[in-house]
Amino acid sequence: MMFRFLLPIGIFMLANAAAQYLQIKNELTLETPCNGVSTLPDGRLFILYARVDGSHGPTVLEWKNGKGVPYPNLEWNSYSTDMKLDPASHFVRINSIRNGPDGSLWIVDTGSPSFGADVILPEGPKLIKINTKTNKVSRIYPMGNVTRYNSLLDDVRFHDAAGKAYLTDAGSPALIVLDLASGDAIRVLENDVSTSASMPTSGEGVLMGNINGGLQYIYADQLEVSPDGKWFYYQPASGGMHKIETKYLNNAFYNSSLAGILSQYVVPHALTPSTGGTAIDAEGNIYDSDTDRQAIMKIAPNGTMTTLIRDSRLLWVDAMWIDSKKRLWMPAAQLNRGEPFNKGKNHIKPPLHVYSMDIGVGPSPIDHA
Repeated sequence: MMFRFLLPIGIFMLANAAAQYLQIKNELTLETPCNGVSTLPDGRLFILYARVDGSHGPTVLEWKNGKGVPYPNLEWNSYSTDMKLDPASHFVRINSIRNGPDGSLWIVDTGSPSFGADVILPEGPKLIKINTKTNKVSRIYPMGNVTRYNSLLDDVRFHDAAGKAYLTDAGSPALIVLDLASGDAIRVLENDVSTSASMPTSGEGVLMGNINGGLQYIYADQLEVSPDGKWFYYQPASGGMHKIETKYLNNAFYNSSLAGILSQYVVPHALTPSTGGTAIDAEGNIYDSDTDRQAIMKIAPNGTMTTLIRDSRLLWVDAMWIDSKKRLWMPAAQLNRGEPFNKGKNHIKPPLHVYSMDIGVGPSPIDHA
């Protein structure tokens, strides 16, 4: 199983041609690392502060008039400054935000007060849905029954036609399949080679270290769903992207026997590098941020990779976003220089930036509007 990428390597054609000349535009200048942005078609912008620089305060914000406003309110964002609050009804530590195909803002809460700390079970880990018209929480999906004490609930994608959401666990390697109607969820591909990492994650050519002095492994992390809903793509942060047909994930929700043999249906997709974040466009191309080369890779639906752009300013681009104006948003978060990934030392150098560039293709409709 450890040699999945060696057998069909001929299908992974990494182009050596020079990257196409593209210009990046500075969208935001910040003093705190931002590891995620999300937009609505009407122009509303939401950002996520990573808080890996030792700072404290709100993490989910709406950007208004040149500044961040805690979203949906300050109370939800208050746990980091008052840990006596109820973890079930406050953001413990958010790892991703995104507007889904229904127009709601979806927020993934790891349930762990700090990176590497034990998860607060069962109340802490959760998926929160916010109605962006009323700006109120419309539903909370508790995830304590499908997370472990060492889990890192990482990110989420949707398959509306199947009524499912898919999440990655980057701390205790697995995928999670969530039924959006019932709120029930299952873990699949637990400790599988495709959800695990054989190498530590790296940034700027250096293997990352955890706060205990060891190497930093980040398991199942990036994920995407193809525009036609057929394929689910996923990988550890250290790279090596696999795919599985969504029908197997969806059917495994109701069939425990199938859930136990899902690995048989997993196939390699692309020999990706150490990665900060991904995004998928309407044509099925996946954009992958190379954290060592400060580059954005473009992965065609057949797995062929080319370098889209390489720029020294793209320091650890994390969760990317494609908006309705066909722009790729790239938050250069410098996460590899932050305390959890730099042996407990903060070497992040502000100001930090969120960049964008025109890619000529809009977002996948199955992902968001």
